[in-house]
Amino acid sequence: MKTIVICSGGLDSVSLAHKVAAEHRLIGLVSFDYGQRHRKELEFAAACAKRLSVPHQIIDITAIGKHLTGSALTDNVDVPDGHYAEETMKATVVPNRNAIMLAIAFGLAAAQKADAVAVAVHGGDHFIYPDCRPGFIAAFQQMQNHALEGYASVSLYAPYVTISKADIVADGAKHRTPFAETWSCYKGGERHCGRCGTCVERREAFHLAGIEDPTEYEDPDFWRSATSGFSAAEVK
Repeated sequence: MKTIVICSGGLDSVSLAHKVAAEHRLIGLVSFDYGQRHRKELEFAAACAKRLSVPHQIIDITAIGKHLTGSALTDNVDVPDGHYAEETMKATVVPNRNAIMLAIAFGLAAAQKADAVAVAVHGGDHFIYPDCRPGFIAAFQQMQNHALEGYASVSLYAPYVTISKADIVADGAKHRTPFAETWSCYKGGERHCGRCGTCVERREAFHLAGIEDPTEYEDPDFWRSATSGFSAAEVK
């Protein structure tokens, strides 16, 4: 399949890009600048595209993002520390973000005669992000079938939607993903903070996968206390 990957520059989407490059026909990466405070992740997406020798498009939707208020990722709201299963992590929800990005990506795919759009949503996202769940993925595909009927046939490829981040780390290692060249931290500092939800999840995933984590964290041990008391089943 000729596939466009939505790539943020994070561990999941960069691993997906390497997977698609190995198993399908990767024709490009698309990233979105929605005004996220950690937009340095886009540099890692660009590096991934260069490494895989495919075009990289950054779509500027900051005019939309500034209206999606209330999120710690876009507003002057502190990014919470801790596990994704904690109530405070709802502060990181950007309403309808994936629906907006996917709609644009499907338009690009149709225009470029691509067969599929790949997205790296995964099982660990289900607890807090409704637009990362299998029901959303299925419904979005059905909607796009109607939206592009008679013009294009584009599939939504979401191979990680029912698996854990630890499984993604294992799959990324299989496809030689350079994990050190990915960015996850929501705080966008010089190094990964080690304390925000995505840092905690990242650090835990390498541990569970039994693969060495090359990431430098400001607080490399916080994840242990943050994950104590939570089981994998609780966050799916």
